[in-house]
Amino acid sequence: MKPAPGKTKKVHTNQFSDAALVKECLQGSEAAWSALVGKYKNLIYSIPVRFGFSQEDSADIFQTVCLDLLKELPRLREPNALAGWLIQVTRNKCFHKKQAHQRHGETELDDSVAQESAAEPDDLIAQIQREQMVREALLELAPRCQKLVQMLFFDVPARPYEIVAKDLGVALGSIGFIRKRCLEKLRMQLERIGE
Repeated sequence: MKPAPGKTKKVHTNQFSDAALVKECLQGSEAAWSALVGKYKNLIYSIPVRFGFSQEDSADIFQTVCLDLLKELPRLREPNALAGWLIQVTRNKCFHKKQAHQRHGETELDDSVAQESAAEPDDLIAQIQREQMVREALLELAPRCQKLVQMLFFDVPARPYEIVAKDLGVALGSIGFIRKRCLEKLRMQLERIGE
């Protein structure tokens, strides 16, 4: 999607609602398209991974969903319900890909992950939506808080406080206080998003 003349400004996902991003995309803003895909890339990609697809298949599903989004963007009735739409479309792509694998006798799927994901689809959707809320709330935090939360709670294995303090350029004794403050801000963002 090529930007319209004068539409090369940088767009940050945390500055605009989905409706605003969709509107900018429809006006030809490449930056808005990048921001929209950037906002939902982890959401989209996480679903085929949960279904047990390989990285290659997950990437194919991701690309297909993004193409569907681009094609359907002008007909999207409720842009602020985009996350739910993406979850549903991605799940459908996963089911179709799984059926294609079964028809061709392919057994690439991690059966334990796939069975667990297929067993409780409503719980899966709710969990994926909660994870997306956390991702959106994290984007609202200051960069230092984002980095701290990433290092302490998402990096595997979690980094020790000594390394976190060094990476952030703060005293070791202040990490607990900063962590508490960042988690409080994250909680407030989650409450705001969940309204």
